[in-house]
Amino acid sequence: MTDETTAHPHRPHRWRRDMVELAALFTAVAAADTVADTVVHGSDGPVLLASSAAALLATTAFHTWWARRTSSRGRTPQPKQPKQSMQPEQPEQPRQDPAAEDATGTTLWRMRTTVRDEPGSLAALCTALAGQQVDILSLQTHPLADGVVDELLLRAPAALAAAHLADAAAAGGGRETWLERADAHDLVDAPTRVLNLATRTALDAAELPLALRRLFGRCTIRSVPARSPRGGGETAGQVPAEGVWEETVMRLRDPSGGTITIERPYLPFTPTEFARARALVELDARLGPRVPPRADVLTLPEGNEITIRRAGAEDLAAARAMQERCSAATLAQRYHGPAGDADRYLRHLLSPRFGRTLAAYTATGRLVALGHLLWDGDETEVALLVEDDWQRRGVGGELLGRLVELAVADGCRSVYAVTRSSNTGMVAAMRALDLPLDYQVEEGTLVVTVRLAPAPVPALPPAP
Repeated sequence: MTDETTAHPHRPHRWRRDMVELAALFTAVAAADTVADTVVHGSDGPVLLASSAAALLATTAFHTWWARRTSSRGRTPQPKQPKQSMQPEQPEQPRQDPAAEDATGTTLWRMRTTVRDEPGSLAALCTALAGQQVDILSLQTHPLADGVVDELLLRAPAALAAAHLADAAAAGGGRETWLERADAHDLVDAPTRVLNLATRTALDAAELPLALRRLFGRCTIRSVPARSPRGGGETAGQVPAEGVWEETVMRLRDPSGGTITIERPYLPFTPTEFARARALVELDARLGPRVPPRADVLTLPEGNEITIRRAGAEDLAAARAMQERCSAATLAQRYHGPAGDADRYLRHLLSPRFGRTLAAYTATGRLVALGHLLWDGDETEVALLVEDDWQRRGVGGELLGRLVELAVADGCRSVYAVTRSSNTGMVAAMRALDLPLDYQVEEGTLVVTVRLAPAPVPALPPAP
């Protein structure tokens, strides 16, 4: 009714307003005539007239002063509207739970839990998480024979502990729940992440182990050659072309020979993950050997120019020739054993499947140094071999710095180097990185570890 009244107001009657104005005019004339008679014929007329003028002047002055005073202070505040009428107009005001009002904000979690394969099971899990003020950012489903594995990326209040988060999943029907801290990189959706990994694998054969590690999170990747470079030890067994998958271990046939073993604690692989790993391996097999064609030309302090580029199987002959020019002491510091074993490692080291190798060539095309970044399960090793005549010139430091940059780009949290305790050149190159170092010495062997990132938060094993 209020809106209709406002939209269609009644027209005022003009004759009523005219009558009021006419009556006011007659009243004013009568009052003026009375005042005039009093002033002209009365004895106190001049006094009354002066008093009226003074009163009018005082009223005008007071009104002027009050107007200036109120304008300097701002407009007179209007009466506040009732809060009840304003509440529906302010939906943007956040409604926060006291548990979420933490100084550190929220925390990202990766959760994997198994639910029943029936309608409403996912809804029950989401409702239980919502009761703890947990926001689900992404969801992947992995069908199983006896249920469905849900993989979720969660944003939870920082005050919510991992155990409480697992309890909430259990209350929602989840079992075998596994939790791990996530970071901003996990915000990328799964299809985009897989496409990026496939692109990097297509550009560089050395990316396959790293792509598998990024695809499955925290896991151990081992590349086992068909024949061990030591002539013994672990060798690759016969793996079917389609691969083998058993619970937490996955074995795939390496296109370059041997096998690739993927293993992670606690968390069994799903058929979907096995299919993704096979797709990446098949892509690598179809493209064949490949190394990015990039080279950097550097000028050493003494004025010599060297070219640093990725090395591969095509550098095998030059690497053998360099080793022949190296002294026995240099080879022993690099390979931690007799110089006769050095040649057995070259083909293994130059294979991109086991890491990345950088080569330093002079302007005349002579190979004078090799730097290796080797995948060792879930750890990463760096190693240098510099020809005797080119040591102490900064070549090893340039290679080491670039290897550490590659390790950082690949998401490695630390790298280590194993050498003899008397190898002061290697120690100096490691210290020049200006990064935190850990030293371990045992029976003349020195292990120097470079910490590139803080230690990850341990994952929570699946709850039974």
